[in-house]
This record gives sequence, C-alpha cells and structure tokens, in this order.
Amino acid sequence: MDYTQILLKPAVSEKATFVKEVGGQVVFYVHDKANKIEIKKAVETAFAVKVTDVNVVRKSPSPRKKFGKVVGKVPGYKKAYVSLAEGDKIEFFEGV
Repeated sequence: MDYTQILLKPAVSEKATFVKEVGGQVVFYVHDKANKIEIKKAVETAFAVKVTDVNVVRKSPSPRKKFGKVVGKVPGYKKAYVSLAEGDKIEFFEGV
C-alpha cells in the first residue's frame, strides 16, 4: 500500500491535542489492514520525521439503536498514536 492509502486523516480532538502538546505524539486514523511497520514508514515518508514508536487502537463496529431496536451500524476505526523523535514535529493545525 502507498502511504496515501495508509494515513486516512489526522485525529482532531481534545485528547489528540493534549497528547501532541504533552507527549510529543501525533494521532492519525489509519487503514484497517495497516500494521505498525507500514504506519511508521508512511509517516516518515509523508512528513520527513523520525518515528520512535507506534501504538494502535482499534474500535470495532457496534449496532446503532433507536428506541431499543437495531436500525444500523456505527462504523469502526483504527487509530495510530505515533511518537516522534526529540526535535521533530508535524505542524498541520498550528494556530487554529
């Protein structure tokens, strides 16, 4: 897979912002079939930074209920918490 297919979008949330400021990590939504090695290579290729560690979180799909009846499905996702080397940073939402 190409890195444009692996990295779907950056996660924009309070937790992702906190982890970025305090821990030096960046959070991305990634392809379901991507593994840690592919995610590391994709981030290094796309942003020209050194990646030290990758942690992956997976949420499985769950049923969507209205008034006690199942009416659909909430899609699942896979997120990657990418730790960058000291001095490296990815600036895509600075000043927003």
